Amino acid sequence: MSETTNTNEEKKKPPLNGRRAFPSNNSNDEENEVPEMEAFGLIPRGFNPKDYLRVVDINVFKEPHEINKQQHHTDKYYSPKLIVRRGQPFQIQIDFSRPYRPETDQFWLEYLIGRYPQQNKGTYIPILVGNVLKPGEWGAKITHKENNTIRLSIMSSATCIVGKFRLYVAVWTPFGILRTHRNMATDTYILFNPWCPQDAVYLDDEKEREEYVLNDVGIVFHGNINDIKLRSWSYGQFEENILDACLFLMDKAELELSGRGNPIKICRVASAVINSRDDNGVIAGSWDNTYTYGVAPSAWTGSVDILLEYYSSKQPVRYGQCWVFAGVFNTFLRCLGIPARLITNYSSAHDNNANLQLDFFLDNEGKVDTKLTKDSVWNYHCWNEAWMTRPDLPVGFGGWQVVDGTPQETSDGMYRCGPASVQAIKHGHVCFQFDAPFIYAEVNSDIVYQRREKNGTQVIEKIDTTHVGQLILTKEVGGDGMMEITEEYKFQEGSEEERLALETAVMYGVKKQTTQDTTYQPQTDVDMEFQVQKAVLGSDFKVTITFRNRSRNYYTVTTYLSGNIVFYTGVTKNEFKRHSFSAKLGPLSSSTFEVVIKSSEYLSDLLDQASFHFFVTARINETGKILAIQKATVLEIPALRIK
Repeated sequence: MSETTNTNEEKKKPPLNGRRAFPSNNSNDEENEVPEMEAFGLIPRGFNPKDYLRVVDINVFKEPHEINKQQHHTDKYYSPKLIVRRGQPFQIQIDFSRPYRPETDQFWLEYLIGRYPQQNKGTYIPILVGNVLKPGEWGAKITHKENNTIRLSIMSSATCIVGKFRLYVAVWTPFGILRTHRNMATDTYILFNPWCPQDAVYLDDEKEREEYVLNDVGIVFHGNINDIKLRSWSYGQFEENILDACLFLMDKAELELSGRGNPIKICRVASAVINSRDDNGVIAGSWDNTYTYGVAPSAWTGSVDILLEYYSSKQPVRYGQCWVFAGVFNTFLRCLGIPARLITNYSSAHDNNANLQLDFFLDNEGKVDTKLTKDSVWNYHCWNEAWMTRPDLPVGFGGWQVVDGTPQETSDGMYRCGPASVQAIKHGHVCFQFDAPFIYAEVNSDIVYQRREKNGTQVIEKIDTTHVGQLILTKEVGGDGMMEITEEYKFQEGSEEERLALETAVMYGVKKQTTQDTTYQPQTDVDMEFQVQKAVLGSDFKVTITFRNRSRNYYTVTTYLSGNIVFYTGVTKNEFKRHSFSAKLGPLSSSTFEVVIKSSEYLSDLLDQASFHFFVTARINETGKILAIQKATVLEIPALRIK
């Protein structure tokens, strides 16, 4: 029997379940029918819509040289549609059938996205015309009136959904609402806005925005630590249809439209959909040198062909390796307006069992036993960093976040990785989501070589603490050179702070494990407290670290303190204080140590509304156990008394 289009329509509808009144709204592509006349009741016979205000034309100033794309830094997109960034005003013009009379005429704008628009989900946005625009909130005001034409300035919310919206203009009449018909020409793409201080992806440096959002070419460092090679990569985020392809990736990942204003969620689902494992995502990986029926990973020179092929075929594109996943991921992020960069880590560890060390098992001849050894070290591995605030974490962990689209290990049941705060990784605070222990191991795990004796006992032959994560690079801002960012991920190799951070990571990272031999026993007989004296702008202030030894033992502790300046958004600007010391703790006693923070140490870096974020990490040397605290504190501004 031949299928009619009708049954096809039926098939598309997701089954309703008992818990939600609306089906899931996770496609930006699907639409609903919007009535052009929404009657309030019976319409009297003499009613003629032409008697009322009628929209004749809408101009959204969408050409690359016109005001909107110029002001919103979207003039490079090869697209005939309007593309704006959220939290920043844009202009449109409406021509009516007669002059608009504010006393009697009432009209409003409606932006809709997806098939089931709902106001409380941010997928149906009615905008009334008012007198003022509030920064970062939806609104519209008339800026110009002439004859039958008005000009509107429209502000979008700094947290609104990122995607393609449909625009309708609605006019109120006593008998019902009259709407403009569906007009594709006024479709409006709304993107993330790194230029807007209220946006979660706000980046305060213009040179960095030009590099990490607007640059459509880049360099991938590869090779190995003794022979660094580079290849150029074309991101092509502004090319024709790439924006639609990137929005399609979120549809493919079935991310609810209401979650698409959140860069954390978008990065997390994108890291899964970039690879083809478990969801038929964009790129199929292949590491065995046979690339039949596909393109060898080293033959790609950019992301555009891959994304366009996937967008049209909906089938994984063959083949990729780490830099291909990272190159395409970078295109996706920059295209949506999330600042992003591609990172290369030389001697990158792949910790198979998340114990934060690499276990290399040796056979009787001292060679690595490949059957037993599951962990591995790659010459290099590429991933991405995306810039955003992390309101889901404590203050101080915003800024660069690691995201990785290469399928290595599963996370919550899928091949994905991140976002994980680079700052949290540096200090070993890997308890903060997502996947920080795995990334920590990639840049700073120890390699433990062990041999099994004849009687079955494991003997540790040697521990290599410096091999993993020897060099971490990205392309410099505004040029083609390399910029080393190893220091962002780890303290100086071999330093006391680096060891303490590693041990902190092991403490936080291995706790989750249930296998008996690795359960972490914390130090229960020593407490550490950290107090910050009230900090007033321009004055020195003290921080105190107190150890309470409740045991009858003498202990010695090795401690480091790191002080960082943080934007009010929770993003770290830089470290302004580093201090290490050793101390003796007598039995059954408290010991207090003061560290003075001088105003000269923090004043040069200060930002308005800034706060401080401190890490204190201590090791009890006799037991090897770690105590760790991180705490944020606000700087008080002295009151001005004017006499």
